[in-house]
Amino acid sequence: MNIAITGSIVNNYFRFMKNWDIDTKKDMIIKLTESINFKTRNKFDFSSCYGAWEDNRNSDDIINELRGDRVNIREIEEF
Repeated sequence: MNIAITGSIVNNYFRFMKNWDIDTKKDMIIKLTESINFKTRNKFDFSSCYGAWEDNRNSDDIINELRGDRVNIREIEEF
């Protein structure tokens, strides 16, 4: 997300930060510099999230496993 900041807001930030100690200012400079260095990110291929179901079990085994993993708690918790 990119946010455009006007010059007056930048000046307000500067007035706030000008009294910081040297080490804090240097740390802020490093963080700001790192934030503008564009790093190439691996693009996520969404198509890898869908496709045919791959399994060696038959449909009855899969259905039985799904039904067996269900958890039904009929006990109502008190506050």
